[in-house]
Amino acid sequence: QVQLVESGGGLVQAGGSLRLSCAASRRTFRCYAMGWFRQAPGKEREFVARITWSSGNTYYATSVKGRFTISRDNAKNTMYLQMNSLKPEDTAVYYCAADSSGDFRYDYWGQGTQVSVSS
Repeated sequence: QVQLVESGGGLVQAGGSLRLSCAASRRTFRCYAMGWFRQAPGKEREFVARITWSSGNTYYATSVKGRFTISRDNAKNTMYLQMNSLKPEDTAVYYCAADSSGDFRYDYWGQGTQVSVSS
């Protein structure tokens, strides 16, 4: 069973930066695509970013392109989300997830970490 644990959330002022981490099992990072999602207060969970295993290709939601960077370090069994130029609308609980089959359906989810951006 794959375990995913997010960390790095917190409070930051608009324009600031935050780096989220997702610690995962070795099996996850050997084979799986990984993604970040977020759920803002009163809103549905939305896709933020994805990184593939085979190619390392990255994909981003339009709302975060140019500001967020997803990466992974397989040696550390960790995925990251570097968030720059944060906006109040980025406030949400951020979840990391793993896609075992590459079908964009995520099989494993972390518990979430709160990101709050003040104005």
